[in-house]
Amino acid sequence: MKAIHIILIAIIVATLNAACSQSMKKQNINASQFPEPPVAEKIDSVLTIHDHNRVDPYFWMRLSDEQKSAEVLDEQTQKVYDYLNAENKYTETVMQQTEDLQNKLYEEIVGRIKQTDETVPYFKNGYWYYVRYEEGMEYPIYCRKKKSLENNEEILLNANEMAEGRNYYHATGLNVSPDNKILAFAEDTLSRRMYTIRFKNLETGELFPDKINNTTGGGAWANDNLNYFFTSKDRVTLLSNKIWRHKLGTKNKTLVYEETDPSFYIGVYKSKSDKYIIIWNGSTLSSDYQLIDADNPTQVAKNFTPREEVHEYNILHYEDKFYILTNWNAQNFRIMETPENATSKENWKEVISHRDDVLISDIEIFKDYLVVNERKNALTHLRIINQHQNEEHYLDFGEPAYVANISTNPEFDTNILRFTYSSLTTPSSVYDYNMDERSRTLMKQQEVVGGHNPAGYVTERLYIDSRDGVKIPVSLVYKKGTKLNGQAPLLLYAYGSYGNSIDPHFSSTRLSLLDRGFVYAIAHIRGGQEMGRAWYDDGKMFNKTNTFTDYIDCASELINMNYTSAEKLYGMGGSAGGLLMGAVVNMAPELFNGIIAAVPFVDVVSTMLDETIPLTTNEFDEWGNPKNSDSYFYMLSYSPYDQVSKQEYPHMLVTTGLFDSQVQYWEPAKWVAKLRDMKTDNNLLLLKTNMDAGHGGASGRFERYREIALEYAFMLMLEDIKE
Repeated sequence: MKAIHIILIAIIVATLNAACSQSMKKQNINASQFPEPPVAEKIDSVLTIHDHNRVDPYFWMRLSDEQKSAEVLDEQTQKVYDYLNAENKYTETVMQQTEDLQNKLYEEIVGRIKQTDETVPYFKNGYWYYVRYEEGMEYPIYCRKKKSLENNEEILLNANEMAEGRNYYHATGLNVSPDNKILAFAEDTLSRRMYTIRFKNLETGELFPDKINNTTGGGAWANDNLNYFFTSKDRVTLLSNKIWRHKLGTKNKTLVYEETDPSFYIGVYKSKSDKYIIIWNGSTLSSDYQLIDADNPTQVAKNFTPREEVHEYNILHYEDKFYILTNWNAQNFRIMETPENATSKENWKEVISHRDDVLISDIEIFKDYLVVNERKNALTHLRIINQHQNEEHYLDFGEPAYVANISTNPEFDTNILRFTYSSLTTPSSVYDYNMDERSRTLMKQQEVVGGHNPAGYVTERLYIDSRDGVKIPVSLVYKKGTKLNGQAPLLLYAYGSYGNSIDPHFSSTRLSLLDRGFVYAIAHIRGGQEMGRAWYDDGKMFNKTNTFTDYIDCASELINMNYTSAEKLYGMGGSAGGLLMGAVVNMAPELFNGIIAAVPFVDVVSTMLDETIPLTTNEFDEWGNPKNSDSYFYMLSYSPYDQVSKQEYPHMLVTTGLFDSQVQYWEPAKWVAKLRDMKTDNNLLLLKTNMDAGHGGASGRFERYREIALEYAFMLMLEDIKE
């Protein structure tokens, strides 16, 4: 009897284990349930450098801008379009079962957005400026009121009217002349970030005939209300390389400055004091500035201080001096000042010293106050300094994970600081802070239509040990009551490049996942600046693989801590974050059930070898120059496209835009084709190409959420969540 009893217990335990194991298995969905996916033709191209050959069977997918814009498609262009459209059709076929869910998600997401809405007005040069939205309209309406908010509204630009009949429209760079009579603005109708600057007479409502093509969009008015400074782009590389002065009402434009170093971006803006036109030049490692008196727009630009190979800094004009935010002998930056008539570096004097544990990321200047945006322990802080009384204090926010930043503050003579605040549970909020009284007033909080109770969600901040002993901050949010027993699906987001910090901000869109039981996490991996400048330096160039291993270590530990399991973990990243996704699935595919890679930068070596591709030369100090053998072989070791191998990969959704100027569409297209050819699993691999858009996806206020609904439906389908 004892033996029988033991056998029965063993059977029961085995049954329970089997049931548990079954519940932990990935959803029983695979590619064999659908028609065969497209198979891209393989035409081997041998790419040789440093006595090393790479064979690229999909190099033929690259099209020039001329091929894409031609009225009659050539044979290669037609072949590429046929392939992309076939992939779109396959994605549509696979995702057809989620069509109702996608529509529900879209309506749910859009339904939380207050359709008739407007921003908090700010005051500048006698007018209150704000942006408003009307129900059912996709684009913003830019407005102002003179002196008082009680006065009649004046519409500066209705982007809905400008966008009529277009598949894509984006207006930017709105800039009113000093006499308040003329609006300069820029528009992109292709999603290639090639803007045409136009001018509008605000007294008559008529557009001037002046059109300036091929610009970055931004600009600056001289104080004469006639001369407008702008930046042009190289038509092939899209590199910003020249500053021009255009005289309104004429066809004249005068070259003011030309940047000959292709590793620099350039641009032009006006100082907050309105005294200077400032030309800025910036590479990954160096900054440079030229000054023009805004009252004398034809004068020759004057260099602020001689350019150095390694020196990053920003300048702000105040009364008779400049403040400088600089990393000169200060990895995390310090603040210095110099007289406006003696701006070279030998005249700089320290105002706020460097600290090893605090990154100074931004400053704002007022008549009596200096406000400093700082980063410490992956959180932002606002430091208020009274310049006359030599007193200072910090604002307290009281949440474990949040983001607070200086907002729009165009006025000098005020004691009011406008700042923004958000957290994973608190909707985006705009505050006016009285720096004299140390009191804050909530001016506006993002309204979540249908209601949102922050207390119904839990936010956490973890510090996870990486394999080399560095603690990686991770911010999490989930709905209260979600069981953290390894059964919850978890979406782990990260970026990790260019020093861009991914802050824990609120998203009403994200509620659609949280309310369905998902945990959402942000891994603040190296390559950003969440933990200071060293955090960035440790995740770029020859330290780039730290970015990937940090993410993998965070994913692994979240599984170990029972926040989720490998069967329910999803990774997501876009652009350079898409590179992260590509590297991670090559290195540790077993950790994930699904991956979403948006506009992913995955063909690293080929792109960085081709200086005709937009933005390549600007980024040698970020990734390395593969013309140097050490950089080439290091980049090759992690380049997702080059490292695709015969192994199993998780379910994957890859998105791109045909007119993307940041990451060319052929990178993700080639990557998907190679993955299809080599992967040994039967998991889903989907490619979605927006044939009308670029890096930012669809234009319009609501249309972009259809793309998010697709991404969410992809994960929910894998979780067998149908509602």
